[in-house]
Amino acid sequence: MTTLSAASIPRTAREQARADVLAELKSIGRRHLAESGSAALSLRAVAREAGMVSSAIYRYFPSRDELLTALIVDAYNALGAEVERADAGRRRSDIAGRWMALCRGVRGWAIANSHEYALIFGSPVPGYHAPQDTVDPASRTTLTLVSLLHHGMECGAITNTGGAVPAPVRKDLIGLNSLSGMDIPAAVMLRGLAAWTQLFGHVSFELFGQFTNLIHDRDTFFAVQMKLVGQQVING
Repeated sequence: MTTLSAASIPRTAREQARADVLAELKSIGRRHLAESGSAALSLRAVAREAGMVSSAIYRYFPSRDELLTALIVDAYNALGAEVERADAGRRRSDIAGRWMALCRGVRGWAIANSHEYALIFGSPVPGYHAPQDTVDPASRTTLTLVSLLHHGMECGAITNTGGAVPAPVRKDLIGLNSLSGMDIPAAVMLRGLAAWTQLFGHVSFELFGQFTNLIHDRDTFFAVQMKLVGQQVING
């Protein structure tokens, strides 16, 4: 007997109508983010542009924070999907190539979606506290990196070298292993996360104007920097 997945079960007209309204409200919300920033996001303003009375929007998003969370989850999932696609396009044993593909995937998505990048990696929104719903979407990019480290160890492109890892740091890295379901040595995980942090730091510098009047060929500079960063983790 064939079992239909939740995604393949046809929606009722009511469910489809609700999904369409949710998509429109989030689209308007993203546009308002680009125009006014996350701190100024207003349910009333979104409702007004959608042509609905302000009270009606609460049937979809009970608070401004619920809309903000939906936009954050969408942004993390979009970035995660882009990074996963970039990784899937390379041979599993091509660890250096996969690293560069991940880097280009992050940067390309960030440049194309700068306001959404700023929402998830920029300044915190005053008074907003991200709920548990954001954790799994936020983990997607990091788990792709952890998978890269795992395959690198398996094929010998990454070796367990480096000094001792302080106990408090080791404890956090063990927690990340538990989340990923992979057993990455602490020293390797530490180098991997250091590289990951440098990647996002570089992208943030570029998007938030720190390279203005300093770095002119951004593409070449990024490629050179990320190759150097990757060499901290990958043999050769």
